[in-house]
Amino acid sequence: MSTISLSKNQALLAEMEKYQIREEDISEHFVRSSGPGGQKVNKTSSCVVLKHIPTGIEVKCQINRSQAINRFLARRILIDKIKEQILGEKTKKQHEIEKIRRQKRRRSRRAKEKILEDKKHHGEKKSRRQNFLVEIE
Repeated sequence: MSTISLSKNQALLAEMEKYQIREEDISEHFVRSSGPGGQKVNKTSSCVVLKHIPTGIEVKCQINRSQAINRFLARRILIDKIKEQILGEKTKKQHEIEKIRRQKRRRSRRAKEKILEDKKHHGEKKSRRQNFLVEIE
């Protein structure tokens, strides 16, 4: 069973203090997890639901089968969301999500045409190169 190290816990508390997040302002309850984990997740309430009362931000964490680890991770996620709301800056996770969304987004017709033109041009270059090698031999 893995637990959270003392240094990580202290860093979390320091960050909570930095953004003026108090434990009294957080309502916490536990629900049953879903997904992989089998009988363990069906029998225990390891999913953590946190709500920061002043901002109304709610976070649900069921990443791990351990309730203690999920409590720690849920607080970390809550801090990130509050930090984003206060500072108006996007978190590293959100940058990654947006990057993936941009990558998966369908290309416009013009962009597709340009890619095909580039491919055709590159293919022509390669075919000319091939003819040049044949003439030398």
